[in-house]
Amino acid sequence: QVHLVESGGGSVQAGGSLRLSCTAPGLTSNNCAIDWYRQAAGKQREWVSTISPDGYTTYADSVKGRFTISKDKAKDKMYLQMNNLKPEDTAMYYCHSRSGRVCTVDYWGQGTQVIVSS
Repeated sequence: QVHLVESGGGSVQAGGSLRLSCTAPGLTSNNCAIDWYRQAAGKQREWVSTISPDGYTTYADSVKGRFTISKDKAKDKMYLQMNNLKPEDTAMYYCHSRSGRVCTVDYWGQGTQVIVSS
């Protein structure tokens, strides 16, 4: 069982920045991609960004150019740098990882809340 722990959420004004972190033993050392998702109140969870084992990154159109995903293998941490935040970015943000030979075992953190006020 992988226990993912997110941190770094908070309340900011529109245009501000936050950096989310996710950590777990072995988070960045297996051969699976790791992701950020978010879920706003009353909405379905949506994908935000993914970083592959070799560092390739992808982003949802809604955050492209404003958010940056990264990882630190030495610290077993993943980050989401969020700049130019908008009220519509308000959500609970979740770290997601996988394990298994074909990366089909899913793990989720408890989430960290981000609130962006206008």
